Amino acid sequence: HPGPLTKTEIKMNKHKTLHSFTLHNYREIPQIAGLSQESIEAIEVVGRVLPFKTNNYVVDELINWDNVPDDPIFTLNFPRKAMLEKTYYNRVLKLMEAGEPSGKLKEEINAIRLRLNPNPAGQEHNVPMLGDIKLKGMQHKYRETVLFFPSQGQTCHAFCTFCFRWPQFSGMSGYKFAMNETEKLLNYLRIHRHVTDILFTGGDPMTMSAAILEAYLVPLLSPEFEHVRTVRIGTKSLAYWPYRYLTDPDADDILRLFEKIVASGKNLAIQAHFNHPVELSTDAVKSAIRRIRNTGAQIRTQSPMLRYINDSWETWAQMWRKQVDLGCIPYYAFVARDTGAKHFFEIPLERCWNIFRKAYSSVSGVCRTVRGPSMSDTPGKIQLLGVTEVKGEKVFVLRFLQGRNPRWVDIPFFAEYDPKATWFNQLKPAFGEKEFFFEKDKEYVGLNKDSSFQLFE
Repeated sequence: HPGPLTKTEIKMNKHKTLHSFTLHNYREIPQIAGLSQESIEAIEVVGRVLPFKTNNYVVDELINWDNVPDDPIFTLNFPRKAMLEKTYYNRVLKLMEAGEPSGKLKEEINAIRLRLNPNPAGQEHNVPMLGDIKLKGMQHKYRETVLFFPSQGQTCHAFCTFCFRWPQFSGMSGYKFAMNETEKLLNYLRIHRHVTDILFTGGDPMTMSAAILEAYLVPLLSPEFEHVRTVRIGTKSLAYWPYRYLTDPDADDILRLFEKIVASGKNLAIQAHFNHPVELSTDAVKSAIRRIRNTGAQIRTQSPMLRYINDSWETWAQMWRKQVDLGCIPYYAFVARDTGAKHFFEIPLERCWNIFRKAYSSVSGVCRTVRGPSMSDTPGKIQLLGVTEVKGEKVFVLRFLQGRNPRWVDIPFFAEYDPKATWFNQLKPAFGEKEFFFEKDKEYVGLNKDSSFQLFE
């Protein structure tokens, strides 16, 4: 049982209320007065193209304002000039300075957004069908796992500047995944008995009230869904608003719901996003983790590798150790997706691998549950196993951790070495091959011909 808050926790968290800051009110943040004019301009310009929202916990407890703008948490939350390519930045700035009508500015901004790869890894291929109905609030890419995007959870306590689902928060309705019809999800699961895991994602499902979250989750606990073994909730709330589990009005209701899921016999996995050790350092996050774990839920952690944020092996090793100390399970280390501000955050694949292996080799076995560096690309989750030499040719060694076709999983394959490559689509097959092994699969050919093609159907 999560139990009541300790006296120390009650004192520490008294009167803590979420206060969000966006383009409309961020100047109310006292520390903003200390920023340079260049930094203010960047927030105004980039914040119109990419989503911008932070909150009082991030501002007061996570950011080191003496190290701004280079502080990693500041960079995670506040737009910076280099996050937009120079041409795009200058185009928006010029329109703003000219006082152009809002319609013309919005039109230009939307044109820029469409050039930032708003739909990475072919997510439109993942939207399943229920008869003739396209389930736009779901994705079903891997046989065992369904992703569900509850419409009430399509926001976050704060927006990450690297977010790969940034169109969800940018008014790009054609690129938004969301659904509020629970019955369609349940009917889909009734038909697809091979589905063992459902992942509630967004946005952030933990921005929803306990009552709404319960309405989505409790039906899954009935005997007819015994094939659904694991309920996952993808969330950044532990890093950006741990008071969700401490002093929010329905914090205890959330924890009782977690207990109910675990008591039903299902595995509840909180897929927590932590990008830097600072996010694990406050008393609030430690208390929130303790309360969640006391419900019987697991907390699995993941993050992309990000330049300016965590691009050193020491940072990753420290982060994994802290997570294990707090009872969390290191799960994934991703390569930053090729979307949005990717040119700002991306790291060459070879460097990602070097960061990962040095961190991995410096921690004990209990931290080595983590897998990476992994790219969630169109065919599946592809792990870079290393760089080696085969018959005199320097190559990348890769494998699928997950694949649209389960037969692809765990088969080693090779790509030509490319020191500049930052994503899988920049790689070519090694040894003079024209295609990677999975591209010869007739089912993969079918995927490329039909945007709704489902390999597991």
